[in-house]
Amino acid sequence: MIAQELEVSLHMAFVEARQARHEFITVEHLLLALLDNPSAAEVLRACACNIEDLRKSLQNFIADNTPVLPPNSEADTQPTLGFQRVIQRAIMHVQSTSNGKKEVTGANVLVAIFGEKDSHAVYYLHQQGVTRLDVVNFISHGITKAPQDSEKSGKGHGSEQEEQQSEGREQASALEQYTMNLNALARDGKIDPLIGREPEVERVIQVLCRRRKNNPLLVGEAGVGKTAIAEGLAWRIVKGDVPEILDKSTVYSLDMGALLAGTKYRGDFEQRLKAVLKQLKSNTNAILFIDEIHTLIGAGSASGGTLDASNLLKPALATGQLKCIGATTYNEYRGIFEKDHALSRRFQKIDVTEPTVAQTIEILKGLKSRFEEHHGVKYSAGAITAAAELSAKYINDRHLPDKAIDVIDEAGAAQRILPLSKRKKTIGKNEVEDIIAKIARIPPQTVSSDDRAQLKNLERNLKNVVFGQDPAIDALASAIKMARSGLGKPDKPIGSFLFSGPTGVGKTEVAKQLAFTLGIELIRFDMSEYMERHAVSRLIGAPPGYVGFDQGGLLTEAISKKPHAVLLLDEIEKAHPDIFNILLQVMDHGTLTDNNGRKADFRNVIIIMTTNAGAETLQRRSIGFSDVRQAGDELADIKRMFTPEFRNRLDAIISFRALDEEIILRVVDKFLMQLEDQLHEKKVDVTFSDALRKHLAKKGFDPVMGARPMARLIQDTIRKALADELLFGRLVNGGKVAVDVDDTGEIKLEFPSSDGGGTPEEARGEPVLSE
Repeated sequence: MIAQELEVSLHMAFVEARQARHEFITVEHLLLALLDNPSAAEVLRACACNIEDLRKSLQNFIADNTPVLPPNSEADTQPTLGFQRVIQRAIMHVQSTSNGKKEVTGANVLVAIFGEKDSHAVYYLHQQGVTRLDVVNFISHGITKAPQDSEKSGKGHGSEQEEQQSEGREQASALEQYTMNLNALARDGKIDPLIGREPEVERVIQVLCRRRKNNPLLVGEAGVGKTAIAEGLAWRIVKGDVPEILDKSTVYSLDMGALLAGTKYRGDFEQRLKAVLKQLKSNTNAILFIDEIHTLIGAGSASGGTLDASNLLKPALATGQLKCIGATTYNEYRGIFEKDHALSRRFQKIDVTEPTVAQTIEILKGLKSRFEEHHGVKYSAGAITAAAELSAKYINDRHLPDKAIDVIDEAGAAQRILPLSKRKKTIGKNEVEDIIAKIARIPPQTVSSDDRAQLKNLERNLKNVVFGQDPAIDALASAIKMARSGLGKPDKPIGSFLFSGPTGVGKTEVAKQLAFTLGIELIRFDMSEYMERHAVSRLIGAPPGYVGFDQGGLLTEAISKKPHAVLLLDEIEKAHPDIFNILLQVMDHGTLTDNNGRKADFRNVIIIMTTNAGAETLQRRSIGFSDVRQAGDELADIKRMFTPEFRNRLDAIISFRALDEEIILRVVDKFLMQLEDQLHEKKVDVTFSDALRKHLAKKGFDPVMGARPMARLIQDTIRKALADELLFGRLVNGGKVAVDVDDTGEIKLEFPSSDGGGTPEEARGEPVLSE
């Protein structure tokens, strides 16, 4: 219950009181003993208490005011009621807390002493500037009193030399508490070396050597290496690879979180920051690095106040007393930092661009030894090259070299978590491809070059599920193969196609089956929903000032989430003409910018647009006995519908022809096979007669409407009859059924019975009329 250190303190208090023949042991005796208690003494020091002054005050009071036992008395020293209340209060407080703490320490007793408000112990603590709140703040949150508090409370109680020593200790601790010494981390090998970036580092050093406004500001996208440049400067200073003027410099990284943590009252934050700045100013070789420097603006200011961290820094930044390196992104620089002109003019902007793939490969080669040591594997040269090239191609929402470094790191981690028997000693290209497929949320065969068999059989696979459109499928497959071979244009989508033809002939079905065959997502937009001019904003996002401005557009968000997909724009001719203008840049440059300035990458998207333009011309019969349909007439309608610049950016305009009677029989088989698969899940085996197939082909064929009437016919006849049997009849628990058609065209269900029971009507099944 009571900690061993507190037992020792209580024992010493009793021993000293007995030796002095004091009649009572008081709260003052207890506080005097706590001055030598480790936990209580730590709290008092943190509260800027002069322990030696407090000890003298207590000793003098006890000697002058505590009654002494007569020489011949055999009575023992007794604790006062106040002494007992303090111990009981400390024990009850610890028992009432739910943090799992079981022991009572000297710090808990120190808090309990403040309950005796009329005691001289509390009076002397207040005289030293120690309050109950100060003690509780340190115990709970580790908040120490600022240097200024120490100076105020120490006046009149110690010599000037002691005050100066105390001030120096506290200022040094402020630098240690609220900054990180990057030179020390580099010396311990905890910072990765900087590879490349020679122009940027040279510019940083050049700005640091200026007389005034010697503050470089690194601006670049997230993950391009801004922080690495600052850490690399510290690493070079340690290695001695810097000009003579900087060889004794030390880089300190400011921890804004530590500065703000626990600043409960007005002025706490400013005192901490001023203490850090004072120490940095006194050291001419100190360089302050502030990552995410835009967080300075508004940091520490009260609501409505103007004094924040950035305003505290401005005087030192302009005069050159403080060398500061800042880092921020373009968005924060434009939106936050640049608006404070007084602050931005004190910094010299240095653009940090994204490295090329070749530069990223060199960076990975320089860092790979660190990852090999950590994961216990080796990286092949092919793995390093694949990580840079494939991450640049497939991971579009992040930047090099960060995403390439993440790939090799995760590839090593993936091997490290495997059992020892399955772990590979060398990570090759295949392992990197698997990791990139997981990060980019795409099928592994899309990244891998081992899907040649799938591409080789692409036409065959599509022709097995879409009938009668062989020329259209051949043209589509040829374009995809060219893109996958590397001969296509890298800054354009894989393919941009316009499917034209009558309704119900398989235009949309080809797009669906293409996505299924390639193993990628199908993103479908029904363009009949975008017939008005204002509907454009739904695709790319609402303009500033309108509701939903921060939510992005439907099209840009869909492609950003699934950058490898088949984009199907159904019934494109129904869309407003303004939407065609948006698609121009997508088909030409493979990007689309939303209302927030974010770019959606369409380079790995297959764009398919369907239209019925020209279908009416194809259905029109020619004059005379011959039935000839001219393809040129259809293209004329498409030319009238779409502008030349739109048609010029299409890879191909693929015409789908109307279905004939031979093809419709294959369509019947496809629909019946789909029905058979659905019934198989219900444990029902079904057979369809040839007569039924011919009947459906005859009744469901419509040259104008295509294959859709066939689906409706099967729905209204066969599926309707089977639904009742599945819910209430003889197929509730599964079974066998044969579907046939009689001479009158009525659909009949026959149930082969194993037990031979049932009436003839039951065996024959209930006929359903087909219209």
